[in-house]
Amino acid sequence: MVQRDGPAEDGLQSRTMERPTGNKGDAHPALEIRGLRFAHASEPRRRSFELTLPALTLARGEEMLLVGRSGCGKSTLLQLIAGLLDPSAGTILVGGTEINTLRGAARDRFRGREIGMVFQTFHLLTGFTARENVLAALLMADAPTADRPQRAENLLRSLGLEDLDARVEELSVGQQQRVAIARALACRPTLVLADEPTASLDPENSVNALRVLRDACREQGAALLVVSHDPAVEPHFARVERLGAAASTRGEVAA
Repeated sequence: MVQRDGPAEDGLQSRTMERPTGNKGDAHPALEIRGLRFAHASEPRRRSFELTLPALTLARGEEMLLVGRSGCGKSTLLQLIAGLLDPSAGTILVGGTEINTLRGAARDRFRGREIGMVFQTFHLLTGFTARENVLAALLMADAPTADRPQRAENLLRSLGLEDLDARVEELSVGQQQRVAIARALACRPTLVLADEPTASLDPENSVNALRVLRDACREQGAALLVVSHDPAVEPHFARVERLGAAASTRGEVAA
């Protein structure tokens, strides 16, 4: 593998290594961003915020780490990609579909089928079992009813979960994260977004969590975009982009 240093696309500051990507046979990349701009009006005692990103592409099956200081807009960018926020200008395509042209239930269904999300605090359904959490994701994405039970069981067992009928609040943090990863991959998404996935873990568990997440995405053929402000995460990724170089921001937001 050949390491490349320096500008990548449109002045993005990156460290990448050439690596094979997914082989789903689709000409469209997993993620393509063009001329993105997002701004929200200032609020009392809060600075206005603007994020601009000229271009960013993630091939199918590719992994990328996006790093940047807290407040620079990393989480905002993930929400834009997932269609939870609408851009002020520009286009965001996931698997060739411009997600922000979809409305209402159509956008929700597309997100459920094509985008998996792993949150910093997991956002699992408390009071429900590991199995039920994955089944809920399959239900929301309109996966075929007959396929849901076996798909949920296969995913959870492939990630090392043994007691699939334990309530998630009874599981360890590491086990909860595996449930979150299984839920994100349940519908065989084109793209998985992970927001600070190691923030609540100690160093040893952080390394293991990253390995599980990356291995699971590779096995399912999903592209993976991770955002983090932890420099210890960087050595685990062949491609690293810095939001400060990839995008220009004004103001502060939670990230």
